Amino acid sequence: MKLIAAMIRPHILEEVRQALQSIGVNGLTVTEVKGYGRQQRHTELYRGMESHIDFASKVKLEVAIDDALLEQAIEAVSVIAKTGRYGDGKLFISELEQVFRIRTGESGAFAL
Repeated sequence: MKLIAAMIRPHILEEVRQALQSIGVNGLTVTEVKGYGRQQRHTELYRGMESHIDFASKVKLEVAIDDALLEQAIEAVSVIAKTGRYGDGKLFISELEQVFRIRTGESGAFAL
């Protein structure tokens, strides 16, 4: 089992959710986050005035999946999120040792 943590632009969240759902991902967690990568500080125009932005607003999408869905999930997120510009985001893949569903007591892939 794997845990995918994806930092993506907020406006593509629904499209990514639909793509993951279409490949069989049953649940996900979304958190609003702020951060920066290589670009660090950048300048934007807001109502005709320059504004310096230190942290970009993103959403963090966390998905626990079975190993068999990993490549499809990576493809689904990266194809939709990629614009080729700074700020497209990142994908982090971690190994999950164990998963438990509290309500039923199920564990492992059955708990996903």
